[in-house]
Amino acid sequence: MKFIKSLFLTFLFATTGLVAQIKEQVLDDLVKNTLTTFDVPGISVGIIKDGKIVYAKGQGVRSLTNKKDMNENTLVGIASNSKGFTCFSLAMMIDQGKLNWDDKVRKYIPEFQMHDAWVTENFTIRDLVTHRSGLGLGAGDLMFLPENNDFTTQDIIHNVKYLKPSSKFRTDFKYNNNMFIIAGEVLKRVSGLSWEEFIETKIMKPVGMINSKASYSRVTDKSNIIDAHTRADGKVVQIPHDWSETANPAGGILSNVKDMLTWANFLMNDAVTKDGKRLLSAKQFHELWQLQTPLKVAKNDAYNSNFRGYGLGWFLTDVKGGHKQVYHTGGLIGTVTQFTMIPDLDLGIIVLTNQMNGSAFNTITNTIKDAYLGYKDRNWLKKLGTNNANYLKYNDSIKANVYKKVALAKADKSLPKPKQIVGTYNDDWFGNMIITHDGTKYSIKCERSATLFGELLPYNQTTYVVKWNNRSYDADQFMQFTFDETANAKSATMKQIAPITDFSFDFQDLNLKKVD
Repeated sequence: MKFIKSLFLTFLFATTGLVAQIKEQVLDDLVKNTLTTFDVPGISVGIIKDGKIVYAKGQGVRSLTNKKDMNENTLVGIASNSKGFTCFSLAMMIDQGKLNWDDKVRKYIPEFQMHDAWVTENFTIRDLVTHRSGLGLGAGDLMFLPENNDFTTQDIIHNVKYLKPSSKFRTDFKYNNNMFIIAGEVLKRVSGLSWEEFIETKIMKPVGMINSKASYSRVTDKSNIIDAHTRADGKVVQIPHDWSETANPAGGILSNVKDMLTWANFLMNDAVTKDGKRLLSAKQFHELWQLQTPLKVAKNDAYNSNFRGYGLGWFLTDVKGGHKQVYHTGGLIGTVTQFTMIPDLDLGIIVLTNQMNGSAFNTITNTIKDAYLGYKDRNWLKKLGTNNANYLKYNDSIKANVYKKVALAKADKSLPKPKQIVGTYNDDWFGNMIITHDGTKYSIKCERSATLFGELLPYNQTTYVVKWNNRSYDADQFMQFTFDETANAKSATMKQIAPITDFSFDFQDLNLKKVD
């Protein structure tokens, strides 16, 4: 498209130092077309180069309900971009001599246990924040998501011992939020401050992030804040904010483009504030951006990368010509964000959105990044737009086929009788799931997670479909029962119907035993 080519040419001037020649309209067009292509209500974008803000602007609306404009001051949940703050905080405690990365977790949380006794005794602070615990992707996330549950931090610390590993300790990268929640508890016990108090007083305030808060509940002025949106049953709709305060150390911060540009500038200035105050020693700051857990690089990597992996709260890779890239993404139910820095170019790119479609932020970040790196126009909008449309179509087809079989199963006279299915099913870490039948249909609810309830629909003689009442979750599941010799259900397992379901809906990790 012409505007993409124009963007590249404009940025080509910018990379030679003529920052003023970047045309705002070119960027506006990029964001505008991204909004339309990916059906995102609002996006705010920021670029900082050589310590100067090149672009800071929002487009679209912050809410489909109030139709108010998105702008550079609009607050958005940055989600897992909060993890960098958690690790920065722990590093500050190391500078103060209060802990070390390789201290055992049980030194600070004696009640901490993993499934394996040896792993329990050898699990370190570093292990908490590098996604190498051995647990599966998102294991245990149902203890904090969706938000209307009654799990506490102490419950999570107690329950992780029931989560069975999917790989050997320290061998594979498997993203895990609960370990960051436990890291937040370590910070609390060592510093004497809550995670939220520490982040706001020890980092945000001295850095100059004047509008940011460490949690949704601490935002007192909600006059310029997004509403969350997601695609539910084929249509983008507004949904309520959804994030458990328990999980703040893994993803609770709310910020805006202006403050996130301030954060990027601070980090690329070697963790020194605008008034010259160093918040972290050069040694510890260097440690944050060192590779801890390797990840594979794709054979045809788009940026000719040689390595990829996770540091301490940050993803790390190299891009064209060996430029080190430090980055992270974040996702809540209804919003996704991306934070990218290429320190040796003194370049930071921020993209905040209010709809959970990562193709949107990748389109914007990659297009801007390409221009600074000197790539010719690769038309990320078209490429990712096509991929996104195909992906949604693919997922919709899977779900449509499943519900066709559900409709046909209604006439199957060999299905189990209600008395064979109804009852209470317990999982050691998640608690009870209760299945009832009112004479017409089955219902299912999760005892400790109030908004997880819905209908249980027959699929075949052993498998049912859990159709959650809240369609915005997009997390319908297969529920497969095993039966005893009397033909009564004795246990059940679950798995997602479609790949689009967020990994934090980790129903596949449940081992449900019928107890009543």
